[in-house]
Amino acid sequence: MAVTALDFMEKLDPMKPVVIAGPTASGKSALALRLAERQGGVIVNADALQVWAAWRILSARPTAAEEARAPHRLYGHLAAGSDYSVGHWLREVAPLLHGPARPIIVGGTGLYLSALTEGLAEIPPVPAEIRAEADARLAAEGAAALLAEIDAETASRIDRRNPARVQRAWEVARATGRGLAAWQDGTGAPLLPAGRATLVVLDAERDWLADRIDRRFEAMVRTGALDEVRAALADWDPKALWAKAIGAPELVAHLRGEWTLAEAVSAAQASSRQYAKRQRSWFRGRMRGWTWLRAA
Repeated sequence: MAVTALDFMEKLDPMKPVVIAGPTASGKSALALRLAERQGGVIVNADALQVWAAWRILSARPTAAEEARAPHRLYGHLAAGSDYSVGHWLREVAPLLHGPARPIIVGGTGLYLSALTEGLAEIPPVPAEIRAEADARLAAEGAAALLAEIDAETASRIDRRNPARVQRAWEVARATGRGLAAWQDGTGAPLLPAGRATLVVLDAERDWLADRIDRRFEAMVRTGALDEVRAALADWDPKALWAKAIGAPELVAHLRGEWTLAEAVSAAQASSRQYAKRQRSWFRGRMRGWTWLRAA
């Protein structure tokens, strides 16, 4: 009989922190919950979309019933419009690493998990006027124009297909006169070094995951995702961090009469599959030394 991910996890030191990475819809939250129920521990969110109060359904946050089965932290605790970053998340997660319960950190935001286990560069804040300049150039010229002005070392490290990552790298160089890679090379000690934790990537076969993603989004629509988006319409700002929830822009377009529901669902499913592809690319590039387990 094949060893399951849970079988593997249960054989580990129950006092050692666990970090579970994985693409969207891979089952990592369910794995974390079952591990917490069997061994104890507090489940800590490491997903940049699940921090927002507005998106329980759309971000696939644990349900209220699931949260009642084990302690959960850093889920749905931010109001729309709040300022938040990987630095904010690290400051919030730090005290949970030294609490009485073993932390089980789970999520798909690779930047959060890499910062936690490798450290985060202390980059000065980008002035508002430079961010506005970057926004304007991205809209007028596209990410390729910004990428062309980024130093080669930084360009080799970032996800060049992700406009937000390209813009961030350009802003840092513009604001500080140093490339993002140079700042990263000066990174301090991580909060949770690899040797102090069990680091796991829950991997998934592409077609299996794509089917899970498609079926899950259809279930989200049936169980209230449209109501979540409708409630957020009055404050909708497509550039805001909280508005980046996968599927939210597509359902907004439907509610505004721009798309049929079927068109919105199909587009959201495609966006989610692309997001999973980017996640898997990050994990392969940055988490080769982690233990890889097959999702099932």
